[in-house]
Amino acid sequence: MSCIRVIFSEEYNKKISNMTDLYRVLPEEMDDLVIKLGQPRYRADQLLQALYHESPKKMSDLHQIPSAMRDALVKDGYTIGSEDEVHRVVSEDGHTTKLLLKFDEKTLIETVLMQYSPTQDKTHPRSTVCVSTQVGCPMGCVFCATGQMGFEKNLKAEEIVSQVLHFANILRQRGEHVTNLVFMGMGEPLANYDETIRAIKLLTHPRAFGLGQRSITISTVGVIPGMDRLADENIQVKLAISLHAPNDELRKKLVPTAGPHSVGDLIAAAKRYFKKTGRRVTFEYALIDGINDSTKVALELAYILKGNGAHVNLIPMNPTAGGFKRPERKRVLAFQQILRNGDVNCTVRVEKGAEISAACGQLRTDMIEKIR
Repeated sequence: MSCIRVIFSEEYNKKISNMTDLYRVLPEEMDDLVIKLGQPRYRADQLLQALYHESPKKMSDLHQIPSAMRDALVKDGYTIGSEDEVHRVVSEDGHTTKLLLKFDEKTLIETVLMQYSPTQDKTHPRSTVCVSTQVGCPMGCVFCATGQMGFEKNLKAEEIVSQVLHFANILRQRGEHVTNLVFMGMGEPLANYDETIRAIKLLTHPRAFGLGQRSITISTVGVIPGMDRLADENIQVKLAISLHAPNDELRKKLVPTAGPHSVGDLIAAAKRYFKKTGRRVTFEYALIDGINDSTKVALELAYILKGNGAHVNLIPMNPTAGGFKRPERKRVLAFQQILRNGDVNCTVRVEKGAEISAACGQLRTDMIEKIR
């Protein structure tokens, strides 16, 4: 009996590996696909419209295309999505929603929706989806829950896209829509470069999801080859660099994978990115009580960033394992004022979802501990 189960498992895994999620297929590839199936090209537009704006859950939900075409797609190994929502938590004010999504028996990731009140000229709230690109993270940042769980695997483009579409469906039911996207969830996006870029192309293509490229921000802890490569892409996304320290000694303590000259190398890479793209780079700086929030450190940060046109986003950290704490509010504001006095553009990130484990990796870690 056990032998039969092993055989079935191998056959199942082989079958799964040969399947292609339609959310992986670029519009140009979809054109080729429908023509190969003997269908007119307009079927590709019908299929893309249904996939990205009508939230089908299975092939039979694709009523816009002939049943014979649906059958042919299934026969050729095509599927629709695979995410399963296993847990949802919502902040007390209702503005932050965090999900745990399951893609297969081993892939459990988190994604977050952060909403902000609409401005006077807008009728809908700004709705930002924070997506994951990896299960775990290889960068090992000591203050980050994801960094401490280790690296498990890269997510595929379709798994990244599914996170956004899952929230898009939730928002659609409220008469709202996704307005912004940040690659600031679990993992290092530029360490999963090809899949991240494919996901962005799918999410921004006017025949697919259609999100504006300038509404997207990619955050990196410092994968410089990926930053240089991104500068050469014809994609108008924003770049944010997680700096966290003004000198190499302190940064190495916080980011163990950092190189010996990482601070200078990152500033140089940011200048190259700006020169090639014309888009200002943001430096993210997680403020940690008693670690990198002193007056001396603020003055040093102001000195190295003055005059380069960069923007600094100060992030009072959400408490995580390891005993790290966020500074008091007055200490955060004092740090900000020093940067501004040094002629460095600087803002403090609005806190979202601290009471629902909204820091990257926290909810997944909490849930796995409960399961165990």
